[in-house]
Amino acid sequence: MNISSIFENAPSLEIKNIMTDSRVKLKDAIFFCVAGLVNDGHDFIDQAIENGAICIVHSRDLTDYRQGVTYIQVEDTLGALNIFTAAFYGDVTKKMKVYGVTGTNGKTTIAWVIRYLVSRFRKCGYIGTIGYMWDENIKDSFLTTPEVNVIHKMIKQIYNHHARAIAIEASSQGIDMRRVEAVDFDYAIFTNLTHDHLDYHLTMENYYQAKAKMFRNMPADKTAVINVDDEYAERLISETSCRVVTYGIDKPADYRAEDIREFADHTEFTLIHGEQSWPVNTNLVARFNVYNLLGVLATLMEDGYTMEKLSPYLATIPQVLGRAERIDEGQNFNVIVDYAHTPDGYEKIYDYVHKITPEDKRIISVFGAHGARDHAKRPMIGKIADENSDVIILCSEDNHWEDPAEICRQIGEGITKHSYVYIEDRYDAIRQGIELANSGDTVCVLGKADEQYFKIGDGKVDWMGDDAACREILKNMLEGDKNEN
Repeated sequence: MNISSIFENAPSLEIKNIMTDSRVKLKDAIFFCVAGLVNDGHDFIDQAIENGAICIVHSRDLTDYRQGVTYIQVEDTLGALNIFTAAFYGDVTKKMKVYGVTGTNGKTTIAWVIRYLVSRFRKCGYIGTIGYMWDENIKDSFLTTPEVNVIHKMIKQIYNHHARAIAIEASSQGIDMRRVEAVDFDYAIFTNLTHDHLDYHLTMENYYQAKAKMFRNMPADKTAVINVDDEYAERLISETSCRVVTYGIDKPADYRAEDIREFADHTEFTLIHGEQSWPVNTNLVARFNVYNLLGVLATLMEDGYTMEKLSPYLATIPQVLGRAERIDEGQNFNVIVDYAHTPDGYEKIYDYVHKITPEDKRIISVFGAHGARDHAKRPMIGKIADENSDVIILCSEDNHWEDPAEICRQIGEGITKHSYVYIEDRYDAIRQGIELANSGDTVCVLGKADEQYFKIGDGKVDWMGDDAACREILKNMLEGDKNEN
């Protein structure tokens, strides 16, 4: 791509690669001096040139200029990166139907279900916590919302596999760091806003502002789909620049669920839109998934899909990995794996767990907390687990640089009704929780879900995933019971 097509008064220079990390060798690259949370790209220009940069885009005045290197000064290097990267990869989001989802909880489920339903009619991709995908191919994305260059490269790859629609999870950090600034969203879906990521945002107001940025920037001809039951909804609606459609259960909404009936393996409700109503039978479970499915249906129906077209597929939605996932190997008790890692997420999964657990049976919880993150929520999730469990086993999770025992001690500050057991090894902790279960009990394994790694220090260590661990432990236990008999 020639830089003259993007930068005014720039010379003719063909670029083959985009560089944001000066340590990576890339031939004929353009290097953007982006200031990050820790490092400033301006300090690494020499390294970038040594590794293949032939053009430097900077905002600070420079004192040293290399012969044979083109320098372009701009006011906003991150803005320039967004514009150049989108163009470099063909501005394909302008040629696709793009569904963006943001909120504390529910992003993955909504984006996953949109991808599944839309794919019944046309190819639809996905980028988010689970990875990035087209057709049934899933690849690791490492971040919920990847960095600017990475996300546009992924979208182009998905586009090249003939997908003309895509569902993208937009995290608050991703929005705040302007990673999706050049993505042309047609629909922006807001799920909810509850305590999370305050290690980054510091306050709930900052957290809200990060989310709201996505809606303030939506062009007037696009559509925002907002959960009207959330406490931030009214404010967000007033600050949204485009057309707004609402969904909910408790308050009047454009798309509303009534007569909700929850079962262990499916959910039924009536969808109300204007003067019309439709019965909904879905294999998604729990009340929070009613909200998620409402967000999906509101979006797709606004996009022209009818309930007559969508309804046949609602009862066979593929399991959203690690989200209220029932692990069934033939045991006589429930095992639920869920990604819950926020106070709101804990409350919602326990609401479902109580509905599938007889009153005279026990709830056994196995979980930890993320290191190097919001310390304030540790006793909060401990308190919620304490109020909803009979047995609590704490274990390691993504410790980063922290001592897992200290993380769990802080969780334990919120546990006052029951005692708890600390087993550092996560596999052993899950095994202990499953082996303690009697007929009719429910074992909840919370936090990691299907993630196949632990974040330790600056790196990652392989982990089989909570779902796989539960299956393996159950199979071994049930096989042992057969051998004894």
